[in-house]
Amino acid sequence: MSRIIKKTSKKAGLAPGTLVHIGDKKADRVRLRLIDYDADHLLETDLKSAEECLKIKGSPTVSWINVDGLHDINVIEQIGKNFSIHPLILEDIVHTGQRPKLEVFDEFLFIVVKMLSYGRNQEINAEQLSLIVGPNLVISFQEKEGDVFKGVRERIRKGKGRIRKMGSDYLCYALLDAIVDNYFEALEGLGEEIEELEEELVTDPTHSTLQEIHKLRGDIIFLRRSVWPLREVINELTRGDFVQISNETEIYYRDVYDHTIQVMDTVETCRDIISGMLDMYLSSISNKMNEVMKVLTIIATIFIPITFVAGVYGMNFKYMPELEWQWGYLAAWVIIVSIAAAMVVYFKKKNWL
Repeated sequence: MSRIIKKTSKKAGLAPGTLVHIGDKKADRVRLRLIDYDADHLLETDLKSAEECLKIKGSPTVSWINVDGLHDINVIEQIGKNFSIHPLILEDIVHTGQRPKLEVFDEFLFIVVKMLSYGRNQEINAEQLSLIVGPNLVISFQEKEGDVFKGVRERIRKGKGRIRKMGSDYLCYALLDAIVDNYFEALEGLGEEIEELEEELVTDPTHSTLQEIHKLRGDIIFLRRSVWPLREVINELTRGDFVQISNETEIYYRDVYDHTIQVMDTVETCRDIISGMLDMYLSSISNKMNEVMKVLTIIATIFIPITFVAGVYGMNFKYMPELEWQWGYLAAWVIIVSIAAAMVVYFKKKNWL
């Protein structure tokens, strides 16, 4: 799981709007990709520099510029100049510890969300995605190459559905929908972990089980931190107060909102289950300890009268009557074994054994 608290000390004392990349460097170089389309044509190409973005500025077709890599401040600054993006927005883009949010400007919307994926090592990988949504323009900023938008690109390339006939607001919806749908995949992976852990808790909980519970608890907390504010963002987009989103597209944002609510409900359910698992683990450990103490108590109880008999006949008095008796040693053993056997039978009748 990604670090929850990003190191921000290197920004201390700098003027507002100063661009400093905060977060891990996840790409060797910044890659700019352009998909420009309408109902009749499609252009997909890599841009060699940020200056080439000016070629599509003001284009009547829908342009999607995807930026992979946020560590090169010069590229981000140049894109900001090309499309008149406020420096404070650029600052939020390169600071990868942002909370999901929506900011509204006259010409565009600025959206920050968390793009999550479930890794092969049973861990949640998180990446900040920033979206600039304007008339016929969407700019997406990612920390590294590789995302959850493969299906969206295929629909654009093959002209499937209505995406090629709609505007940039529908493209923004498609990207948000892909992100939220991928949350379900992450939750499915966590659900499988929870099921395996529940079986382990019932059969043989160990110290590693407790570590796994804390790991799952951290994953759920991070998921909740990502989904809860996203719900507020999508809810605002469904209200129809933005010129960047047409009335025709609002219904699709409401569908994403419904999916977000489902994700939130699932996260809360998993959170409750994991809290119950911690209680179950403590109960299991307590029961194990009680069983151990029960066995030790029974053993000690059996040996108390035996110890008493051995203590009596271990006293070094010269005139003890049984010391000169021929069968005294054997009689002592008979008494000891009889006491032990009688106590074992009694404990079994009481279901203590």
